[in-house]
Amino acid sequence: MSLRPEYKTYHFAGHDEHVLCFGAEYSRQILIIPPLFDEMNRCRRMLVQAMRGLAERNVGSLLIDLPGCNESLAALEQQSLTTWREAVSAAASQLGATHIASLRGGVLIDGGAIDLPHWRLAPAKGSSLLKTMIRTRIAGDKEAGKATSEVELMGAAKTASIELAGNLLGPAMVAELASAEPAEVAKLTLRTLGQDIAGSTLWLRPEPQDDPTMSAAIAADLDQWSASCGG
Repeated sequence: MSLRPEYKTYHFAGHDEHVLCFGAEYSRQILIIPPLFDEMNRCRRMLVQAMRGLAERNVGSLLIDLPGCNESLAALEQQSLTTWREAVSAAASQLGATHIASLRGGVLIDGGAIDLPHWRLAPAKGSSLLKTMIRTRIAGDKEAGKATSEVELMGAAKTASIELAGNLLGPAMVAELASAEPAEVAKLTLRTLGQDIAGSTLWLRPEPQDDPTMSAAIAADLDQWSASCGG
C-alpha cells in the first residue's frame, strides 16, 4: 500500500481543476471540502495528514481544489458560492465520491452533492467569514494610513471586485457570502472541535501550522462514520 499522493482532475467550466488523492483503489472515497479563502491555506497540511491516516485504514479521500484557488487557471473574482457548489457537484460525480466531508466555510458549498452522506466540522456562516475578511482589510488599510469602513467596502463590492484578506472577490461572491448558510442535507453528521474532534482552531492562526492530533482524530472519525453510513 502506497501512502504517496496522486493528482487527478475534474472538468468544470472549461478548465481541468486539480484534486489531491490518497487511496484511489478503495471503495470508500470521501470528497473533502476544505475551509474557504485564507483559512484553506492554514488547514491544508493538517488535512493532507488526515488523508494519509484514512489511507492507512483502507479509505480513499479526495481534497478538491476549487476554481480560482491554488493552481487553477480560472479567475477567483469570477467565482461565487454558486459556481463553487456546482464545481463540488462536478467533482463528486466525475471522481466517484461516496461521502462528503467539509470544514468551516466548506459547508457553504457542499450541497453540490446533496444526495451523499455529509460530515461537517465546525460549520461557519458566510457572514462570519465575510466580516473577518473585512476586518482584516480595514486593519491593513489603517496600517497603510488609509481609513476604510465596512459600509464603504460593501458598497464598492456591489459593482466591482474588491480585495479582502488577499482574495480578489467579485460582487456575486460578496453578495452570496453575506447571507450564506449551510444547505440542508438528508444524511448529516455534525462534529464539534474540542468535543467530538480533538484539535486546535488552525484557521485562526496567523500562519499555516500542523496539528497531528487533529489529523489523527479526523481520520479515525471519518473512517468510522463513512463505514456506518453506506461504506
